[in-house]
Amino acid sequence: MPIKIPNDLPGREVLENEGVMIMSESQAIRQDIRPLNIGLLNLMPNKITTETQIARLLGATPLQIDLTLVKIGSHTPRNTSADHMASFYRSWEEVRGKKFDGFIVTGAPVEHLPFEEVTYWDEIRQVFDWTQTNVHRTFNICWAAQAASYHFHNMPKYALDTKATGIFRQYVRVPASPFLRGFSDDFRVPVSRWTEARKSDIPDGSGLVVLAENEETGMCLLEDPKHRILNMFNHIEYDTTSLADEFARDSETKKDDAPFPLDYFPENNPSKVPPNRWRAHAHLLFGNWINEMYQTTPFDVADIGK
Repeated sequence: MPIKIPNDLPGREVLENEGVMIMSESQAIRQDIRPLNIGLLNLMPNKITTETQIARLLGATPLQIDLTLVKIGSHTPRNTSADHMASFYRSWEEVRGKKFDGFIVTGAPVEHLPFEEVTYWDEIRQVFDWTQTNVHRTFNICWAAQAASYHFHNMPKYALDTKATGIFRQYVRVPASPFLRGFSDDFRVPVSRWTEARKSDIPDGSGLVVLAENEETGMCLLEDPKHRILNMFNHIEYDTTSLADEFARDSETKKDDAPFPLDYFPENNPSKVPPNRWRAHAHLLFGNWINEMYQTTPFDVADIGK
């Protein structure tokens, strides 16, 4: 089944050219099924790129997805036009009365700040609490995964001596997990962060389960069954050139001190196009998350969170 997104969303043409099935409002109405309602709280600087990345993964699944783009009301993006935000996004305050089968919270360029110093921290905390009554399953990415672990379990984040960036091999620790169904014993994921949350800080009795990790970069995938949360500490949703774009940006500002992405460029040559070695597992992870959501969410949307 296809994904339903606004007709004029900039990423629509990109997705259609890739073969992702897109449907209109009129087509969705004709289908006598209940779509899965998924919200995307997009905190990344380049909203359009992230919208496209997430919609690509959601749209590859065999179920009808109704995607709602959500923004933090107390924050004005600097890298996305006001017209785009007004046309396609709804504030969390506008949607807080709605029920969602799934809710995705992205990373954010604020990891150098203590959580409490992030300007929208109070609102993010409200969002996390709201997911416990209005969302069936939540998927947090990178900074949002760290923030949720801190909010629900008081797990701190630690500054790294140097940025963890590159493609890192992750090892599956719980192969029986429904979220890792069909996964290889190990898989590669783009990593891009200056901080980390540590497995040693997982509280006793919390029920948290490390599903995948790397010895050097730590936890990759952490399940929080009590709160119906899946935390991805890295960026499995990234495009092929996302790390290259970040490296080019850092090279302009940090010059020779720009962190070099490990195991990414062929022959460590930034002029060569990197191969994408994580795409299949990205689709598989999102497909497994959606399947688990579909199998367990109430048919009556009003029953979500009860």
